[in-house]
Amino acid sequence: MPATAQAQPPAREQQQRQVVVPNNPDEPIPEVRVAANTLTLFRFGSALDRASVEIEGRATRFRFVDVGERTIVLELAVEPDPEERLIVRVRYKDGASPAYATFALVSHPTLVDKEVEVMRRPRTLDALEAALAEKDAQLAALRAVSGPAGLVFSGRLNLDGVQARRLMVPASPRDGLKVTSGEGYRAGPWALAVFRVRNLPGQKPWEPGEARLTRADGLPVKVRSVDMNRAQLGPGEEGLVAVETETPFWKADETLRLELLDKSGSRHLPILEVKL
Repeated sequence: MPATAQAQPPAREQQQRQVVVPNNPDEPIPEVRVAANTLTLFRFGSALDRASVEIEGRATRFRFVDVGERTIVLELAVEPDPEERLIVRVRYKDGASPAYATFALVSHPTLVDKEVEVMRRPRTLDALEAALAEKDAQLAALRAVSGPAGLVFSGRLNLDGVQARRLMVPASPRDGLKVTSGEGYRAGPWALAVFRVRNLPGQKPWEPGEARLTRADGLPVKVRSVDMNRAQLGPGEEGLVAVETETPFWKADETLRLELLDKSGSRHLPILEVKL
């Protein structure tokens, strides 16, 4: 045997095993035994966010990487050092806890993990009750913010109150749309124009995409939002369209011009006499 010949490493026993993703980030990261020129298949019980996969040394240390809907296949090109740990991290799509699965790829002299089934540990009753209590608190806070109290908390309702009035609406349809009624609301920090719009029979579905509001002198008024109480209006259907503006800087009896445009910009609905 030539003096430069080197002994080949012994063949490693290939195993199938399960690893459990810890719920607590302070728990040790599971280790998976890998070897150069050997494929290791990870199977997950839930769909993965494929764009989130992080593999340490992916560009330089691996010959093959494939990320599927519920699988990851890896093949190292270079054997890890005995004390080396290459970290793999991926996020689940379902948003359940734990949200991430993290592993350390390590070398073992006699074993290699050919297939790895990745499991999430069932959460304890105490953990589930704590998570439920947290969700209940978040829901209660959301309800408070979205109700009348939320208007006060956010400063959108104050001692100036709200002034309401009926708005004039066009008598004739335009682009297959008919405005049947209108209301205006004005408070210190905002104003709101609300119209009931009917998409006439035989027309294509309609939904508002943009609102343009201008004063009589042509000065534009900033529109904060355009919303409707339905996703879209089918032929013959009606819905409420709400247009919210910035803090009113015009007089209450001043006439504004409003123009509603659909998502495509092809159907225009002008409302010429809007007083907010």
